[in-house]
Amino acid sequence: MSRDQDRVQRFHSGGPWETEVGYSRAVRVGDRVLLSGTTAARGDDEPVPDDAAEQARMAFETIAITLEYAGAQLDDVVRCRMFVVDIARNGNAVLEVYGEALRSARPTSSILGVAGLIDPALLVEIEVEAIAGSGDVYEG
Repeated sequence: MSRDQDRVQRFHSGGPWETEVGYSRAVRVGDRVLLSGTTAARGDDEPVPDDAAEQARMAFETIAITLEYAGAQLDDVVRCRMFVVDIARNGNAVLEVYGEALRSARPTSSILGVAGLIDPALLVEIEVEAIAGSGDVYEG
């Protein structure tokens, strides 16, 4: 592996929590791309939808854009973790959206029920890991 492949790249969206708390939207090391937990939050002026499926769609849209910016795509995702408030009520809707977004990638995945997220309006937080270029690898 060359020195360039070992280099760490940090990607930021410009969101206030990134600078206030001190984290990156995504970090790429070589071909590996790690994304922070992603929600439907868009900014102070935009309301978060009440629907868990719509929140999951918005999160996956942000994930797809971030992956592209970091040189990867949804088909390159190898791991997905979904954190869902009131999983008994919202879990199936989130899984349906997950299938729409990642069915062809078939990553390892977990869906976890949580008591709450940083904003009470948020019902879903999704984090992924990808290996850039792995979406074209033989499936065995």
